[in-house]
Amino acid sequence: MTQQLRAGDPAPALALADHEGREVDLAGLRGRRVIVYFYPKAFTPGCTSEACDFRDNLASLESLGYTVLGVSADDRQTLARFAEEHALPYRLLSDPESATARAWGAWGEKSVGGETRVGPLRSTFVVDEQGTIASAEYDVQAQGHVARLREQLAA
Repeated sequence: MTQQLRAGDPAPALALADHEGREVDLAGLRGRRVIVYFYPKAFTPGCTSEACDFRDNLASLESLGYTVLGVSADDRQTLARFAEEHALPYRLLSDPESATARAWGAWGEKSVGGETRVGPLRSTFVVDEQGTIASAEYDVQAQGHVARLREQLAA
């Protein structure tokens, strides 16, 4: 299992290719507030719902000064199809070995269909302008999560 992050921790490194093949480095986003969300698998019902929820609330999140990045172990081609099919206007990052998910604590035991498995955990992080974790949420629910996050960030 991996160690979970807490508010006040420095954000771990994040340098991954996005669905268009461009490198995204969190260090290059210093000075901006960033929402990094990890999801298990593109095209699954929960992950699609969550991705579309971020899409539908993106203007509101951007008006609050946030950049949104989605991260999964899916390959770049799958992420490109996912982004196109669901008109996702933010960057989806490919973490094929799940090394970044592990570094962020977004990897561990979860229950799937009554079975305990080890894998990616649906998790969301808010990173401040200095690269510090402002909030860390693990095992979030796909439904309603973004609205709650938006309310928290607007407060």
